[in-house]
Amino acid sequence: MYSHNMVGSNDIDRSKKFYDALFTSVGGKEAMIDDKGRLIYAHNGGMFLVTPPIDGEPATHGNGCTVGFGMESPEQADAWHKAGAAAGGKEIEDPPGVRSGAMGDLYLAYLRDPDGNKLCALHQMGS
Repeated sequence: MYSHNMVGSNDIDRSKKFYDALFTSVGGKEAMIDDKGRLIYAHNGGMFLVTPPIDGEPATHGNGCTVGFGMESPEQADAWHKAGAAAGGKEIEDPPGVRSGAMGDLYLAYLRDPDGNKLCALHQMGS
């Protein structure tokens, strides 16, 4: 059902620095840039894109929206979180750690990208 996710950016160079740091911290590659100036990341069978809005209006983050990235371990989630914070992301929510709920024990780490999009690194404990 899932094919890709795309977020908007008001500063594609700033976003490239931030997302390149996130993806390379977990073994991915830096962005490919298409002919429309969009950043394209392909990793672990998923695609993530960053784009200036095609309608010419400013990019805004979605209130209540979160983009989740699957992690292989809590250590990988921590590396992702640290790289994102160092590259201009904002640490949000509780510090990275295990949260228990209906989905079992999850290791979660949250950031906002430089445009305010909410991101989450998730590792299901015991898997």
